[in-house]
Amino acid sequence: MPTAIRIQQTGGPEVLEVAEVEIGPPGPGEVVVDVAAAGVNYIDTYQRSGIYPMTLPYTPGLEGAGTVSAVGAEVTEVSVGDRVAWQGHPGGYAQQAVVPAQIAVRVPDGVSDETAAATMLQGITAHYLLNSTHAVAEGETVLIHAAAGGVGLLLVQLAKAKGARVIGTVSTEEKERLAREAGADEVIRYTEEDFAEAARRLTGGEGVDVVYDGVGASTYEGSLKSLRRRGLLALFGAASGPVPPIDPQRLNAGGSLFLTRPKTDDHVATREELEWRTRELFEAVAEGSLGIRVGARYPLAQAREAHEDLQGRRTTGKVLLLP
Repeated sequence: MPTAIRIQQTGGPEVLEVAEVEIGPPGPGEVVVDVAAAGVNYIDTYQRSGIYPMTLPYTPGLEGAGTVSAVGAEVTEVSVGDRVAWQGHPGGYAQQAVVPAQIAVRVPDGVSDETAAATMLQGITAHYLLNSTHAVAEGETVLIHAAAGGVGLLLVQLAKAKGARVIGTVSTEEKERLAREAGADEVIRYTEEDFAEAARRLTGGEGVDVVYDGVGASTYEGSLKSLRRRGLLALFGAASGPVPPIDPQRLNAGGSLFLTRPKTDDHVATREELEWRTRELFEAVAEGSLGIRVGARYPLAQAREAHEDLQGRRTTGKVLLLP
């Protein structure tokens, strides 16, 4: 039987257990994928710890890539033998995964399985943040937290491609180097100076047009302080913990600010929208204008170590599990 990571109860990384699982034939509208690579994301840690409740037991992993080995009835999107990638459905931490065909997209030639797996969830996140949450325009200034992280490096590259001025925040010299290599115009080490004050200084006191904040509790107040009048805070994650309730008057006092908490499901609600976002991402990867940095690879059995390193901020770029 294939091997998978199973979670029997919520808790820390120690609840990630290796187990053999039986994969039955796919049902109507489903496909079985022989997983070549699975992405590790912060949302996996939220689900594992119980912040985002899941029905137990379950196999974590909301994105992956591999080859279709079986298809169920009524499947028209992909065929046996196709290389596919998906995001938004648990089960990626496994040698085989059953995936709804509706969310499986073909991986084009020129894009490897590892790169495809590393592109899906974080790439789609970066795409909708820059194109839908706030359509970044040439000449705007954006502030991107964790600019050397998986989403951060993609946001930096895609924002620069749109002609924006990019300010990134990082914690170390090495991460500053990565952010600058991705195209960041200015990099703030938040461990050495107040990033909100620095953002104001770098914009002549005006503030930035938009802040992309996936960190949450430790940054959101400074993010609001970094915005120009009528600026937007896109709060898309909570790596440092959930943000407490915000009094709407705080947005008023800050200069008629906007606050949004987007999620991926609402931005790939149709097959057409999913294909649009993944097509643009894969085309950019294949032509070399979007670099996908895989910062760490772990065997499937080392899922616990992968979570520990991710939450300990010891990783840069994308973290993958290789079944």
